[in-house]
Amino acid sequence: MKTKSIWVNEIIESLKVLGGKGTLNEIYDQIIKRRKINLEKYIDWKAQVRRNIYEHSSDAKDGVFKGKPGDSNDLFYTVEGKGSGIWGLRNYMVEKELPLRDDIIKIMDDYLIERTKPFKANPLVNFIKHKITNEYKKLSFINKKYKVIGSAGVGNWAAVPWIAIMNTEITTSTQRGFYLVYLFSEDMKKVYLTLAQGVTETSKSEMEEINNEIRSILPLNTRFKYEPKIKLGKGNLAKQYEDSVAVYIEYSKDNIPSNEVLIKDLYEMLDLYEKYIAYRKDKGPVINEDTNQVTTNIVENISKKEVIEHIYNFIKNRGFYYSSANIVNLFLSLKTKPFVIISGISGTGKTKIVQLFAESIGATEENGQFKLIPVRPDWSDSSDLLGYKDIKGDFIKGPFTKMVENALQNPDLPHFVLLDEMNLARVEYYFSDVLSVMESRKMDEDGNYTSTPLITYEDENGLEKTLTLPGNLYVIGTVNMDETTHTFSKKVLDRANTIEFNEIDIMNFNTFENIEQEVELIRVSNEVLQSRYIFLKDVFKDHESLIKEVSSKINKINEYLEPIYAQVGYRVRDEICFYMIHNAEAGMLLTENEAMDFCIMQKILPRISGTENVIRPVLVNLEEELEQFPKCKAKIVEMKKRLDNNGFTSFWIA
Repeated sequence: MKTKSIWVNEIIESLKVLGGKGTLNEIYDQIIKRRKINLEKYIDWKAQVRRNIYEHSSDAKDGVFKGKPGDSNDLFYTVEGKGSGIWGLRNYMVEKELPLRDDIIKIMDDYLIERTKPFKANPLVNFIKHKITNEYKKLSFINKKYKVIGSAGVGNWAAVPWIAIMNTEITTSTQRGFYLVYLFSEDMKKVYLTLAQGVTETSKSEMEEINNEIRSILPLNTRFKYEPKIKLGKGNLAKQYEDSVAVYIEYSKDNIPSNEVLIKDLYEMLDLYEKYIAYRKDKGPVINEDTNQVTTNIVENISKKEVIEHIYNFIKNRGFYYSSANIVNLFLSLKTKPFVIISGISGTGKTKIVQLFAESIGATEENGQFKLIPVRPDWSDSSDLLGYKDIKGDFIKGPFTKMVENALQNPDLPHFVLLDEMNLARVEYYFSDVLSVMESRKMDEDGNYTSTPLITYEDENGLEKTLTLPGNLYVIGTVNMDETTHTFSKKVLDRANTIEFNEIDIMNFNTFENIEQEVELIRVSNEVLQSRYIFLKDVFKDHESLIKEVSSKINKINEYLEPIYAQVGYRVRDEICFYMIHNAEAGMLLTENEAMDFCIMQKILPRISGTENVIRPVLVNLEEELEQFPKCKAKIVEMKKRLDNNGFTSFWIA
């Protein structure tokens, strides 16, 4: 890399030592350690560092940067946005020799040969889908708001393979919206870097309008072209792709440029992409083509405490009151496992808290991120939930399947299904398929949640589709316990946190009196809510002391539950540990005692039921063992009273 001064060189070398990014103080420390400059000669040497960074960054204030975005002077960038104080070396990944050029050449060299071989388990398919996309994700300017995917086909070889980079605020699917995409010609002699559109769900008139708008904002003396039209091949899909391209840069197989040129071209194309997004916003609201709803920008870099405080204030602002501890508990329960049961007497706002919780973080019925599904007493299998074949043999999607599809298409956004009055029918009958698949969750090599197949069906085009359970779908069931409802088996209770809402304060009017202004919803990424863990071994090393402490407490409780065969197993132990770990990692949202109180109340006590001669000794022992946990103790006292009155008791208030 050609540098312009000794200071620029020192900043570059310091950032290399720091792994490509660092704060100003970290850069200062590295310069001191390197001892390449006599710092005593300068009245304020740190000002020299700052000045040289600003003069060589297009992220600096207007008039300070000495160059054009993407040129040889544009060396540094702000890692987390302007004002964050964290600077990165823009060409750091180039110097690390990312094999982008070699990867593109490999695809062009191997594709026609590999197409003659079976598609399934072909190494080139995996290379395009995972290897090359992971390399692009390492580029400094491809941050978390972008989704990178590659495809050689779905089930069969595509004539035109591609690699797409999408701003997730606009689209997360190549079927719709506009995005950057590398398109390889059918004969593998050319590859085009393009700003193009989804051809599946965009009309020709819309496509032409967007293409013309993009071309109208092209900078002068640009390398981007739109005439003549690109040439991909003779296939119908190739022709559709050709029409979808607004602008492009063409590369020939025998003259693929260097890594530095490829990355510079991509950076400039991405800059045009973002300028067009801003142009559309200036014209009016940007429409997310995935949902046909107005996009609200995702709030980045928000802490768990800030999210929960916002949810609490949002719900309170709507005239409902739930304690902050209950909001924290619901948040941690969903983060631990995406299945929660909310119980309580009728009229306590079980449904409303779920709706408002989801709405506060941007999930509504209007944008397809929230769905209330009323459970019917006659549900005896999963067909009403997942779908069924009608008399003509066509598959009719159930409401749960539709939500799964929407969640899969928008993986960066949380989606909620509310099963209202969940136990009007037997949960084991209509929900067993979902429960089983939920236990098969795992992470793929890219860190995305997947599972065994939930459902396989033929779509309207006769193509077979298989859906898995996504990591951004959260299921919450509300239940009442009376003569019209069914109790839960241990299979169901093991797989959920059972939250009880029976606290009622009819005279609480403070929520009405203190509302001064509307608390608006915010839109958060699924990363805020999604669990980071599936297996306890993944966190044992970092949280060994906490895990052993929690396990010891559960083991002692199991001793008291053994006479009624209500002991808990590994699943419950792991999920309680995850709850406690998430709480600790978020900065102790609850005290350790409060968190453990919620966990035992929700994961263990709902399993207890029985008659006088069997259950009383268990309750007496547990009351003493759980003396330090006020919620658990109050519940046990309540259960003992029902035992006194009826000779039988359970967790549930009938």
